[in-house]
Amino acid sequence: MIAYGLPQLLWVGLGGFLGSIGRFVMTGMLNRFSPALGFPIGTLTVNIIGCLLIGLLHGLAETRSLLGPDTRIFLFIGVLGGFTTYSTFGFESLALLKDGAILKASVNILLHVFIGLAAVWIGDMLGRL
Repeated sequence: MIAYGLPQLLWVGLGGFLGSIGRFVMTGMLNRFSPALGFPIGTLTVNIIGCLLIGLLHGLAETRSLLGPDTRIFLFIGVLGGFTTYSTFGFESLALLKDGAILKASVNILLHVFIGLAAVWIGDMLGRL
């Protein structure tokens, strides 16, 4: 079991707080401005922005050594984790592809999409009992 220090937990918590607020505000604004679409444009937008940001931050961190461990925890796990976990899913899937693990990446993508969708359906059905 990995032991985490209080400072790390505080960074994750603070980042999650900020990311969740950002998601709430952004999806609310976008969904208010686009009701005629009948499409969850706010959620799609935060997921795409989250993916863009995690890629950008990772690229900067790896090539320019700009982000220390606490900053990475704050931004990657905290802020982006609170903003969307889809960014982590995208990042991990891309990492598998970059490592040449095409089968693992494909399985990861399929499991997330199909089992995630099935879990939502099962949860909804159970909640209606």
